Amino acid sequence: MKWLTIVGMGEDGLEGLSPKAKLALDGAQNIVGSKRLLSMIAGSNAVQHEWPQPFSAVVAKLKPLRGTPTVVLATGDPMNYGAARKIFEFIPVEEATVLPGLSSFSLAAARMGWSLPDCDTFTIHGRPAANLEAFIQPDAKLIVLTEDGSSIVECARRLVARGFGDSQMTVLENMGGSAENSFTFTASVVHQRDWSPLNTLAIHCRAARDAKLWPRVPGLPDDDFDHDGKITKREIRAVTIAALMPAPDKFLWDVGAGSGAVAIEWMRSMRGAEALAIEHDEQQCVFIATNADRFGTPRLKLINGRAPEALSGLPDPDSVFIGGGLSDEGVFQAVWSRLKTGGHLVANVVTLEGQSKLYGLQEVHGGDLVSMDVSVLTQVGEMRAFRPRMNVVQWRVRKT
Repeated sequence: MKWLTIVGMGEDGLEGLSPKAKLALDGAQNIVGSKRLLSMIAGSNAVQHEWPQPFSAVVAKLKPLRGTPTVVLATGDPMNYGAARKIFEFIPVEEATVLPGLSSFSLAAARMGWSLPDCDTFTIHGRPAANLEAFIQPDAKLIVLTEDGSSIVECARRLVARGFGDSQMTVLENMGGSAENSFTFTASVVHQRDWSPLNTLAIHCRAARDAKLWPRVPGLPDDDFDHDGKITKREIRAVTIAALMPAPDKFLWDVGAGSGAVAIEWMRSMRGAEALAIEHDEQQCVFIATNADRFGTPRLKLINGRAPEALSGLPDPDSVFIGGGLSDEGVFQAVWSRLKTGGHLVANVVTLEGQSKLYGLQEVHGGDLVSMDVSVLTQVGEMRAFRPRMNVVQWRVRKT
């Protein structure tokens, strides 16, 4: 039985609802929504329940209403960073109907004259503004759901710091309502005013000649990371990420993470990819936190500890990278026992002792061993020559 209807409502209130949405409201015995949205349906005879905080309290609010005609009022499209996804974690989708309104993304694209599939759309509402970083690319068009007016200032600061100060920023306030307004300026000259808390940000990225260009594909410059030399070099890192097989919503353990470069590039390479960095050195943990903010992966989880002890209680990984600590007793077995079936493990070593360990593991578990040599151009007096870096042996194996 479909007893729950989730209705997306815009700033135009009842006037903007479809006949089907109005019919659901007319037949509802209970209506749940924010104080602002409930004020737009003042004439309803249904019992009105103000949306509780925190969101976990919604479970207690909705479950007693099960089986009675109930409407949940949400903003815009409830399936687009909206309430419906969370509600469906405890209410079966078969018991509900979703009637979406226009999302902020659709409204913003219409106001800007941008084709929505050509834009990157994401949110920093309730999330760190550092999420913007991975999307800052030359000529990219971004539509961003913001937290409040402070988001505008912080996004502008990050654009300027990257050399994108000429980017055009448009703040779209109260879209679809009588108080709708918009302001356009460059990131380097932010308007100072009290922004409406209901604002969406449209950004057309424009790079200066000296802008820091960080593509989403792996292999970012080593010097752009904070590190003390213990970093998987960019050429090896690109190969490593490819071998780890990133995919949407897949979870990586980066064991002995060092600067966190592998975990960070894993997350940047695929939208929704998650990672956890395990590092025992406190200074390295500082580097990891700084790098995660700089490169737009604030969701990176960090554990200041040493494997295998630090692995206890963690969610099982889809992929594992061992960049440090393979020589520690019990690390491989602890990691291998937790790796999901079908998951990928990649280990890099540079020492003869490490290579010997990999040879033994490869004999037992299979997979590929690859030896990689990289040379870089360097000055030798008045001449130039290629200087080889340390040889890296990589083991790639899939748990079948």
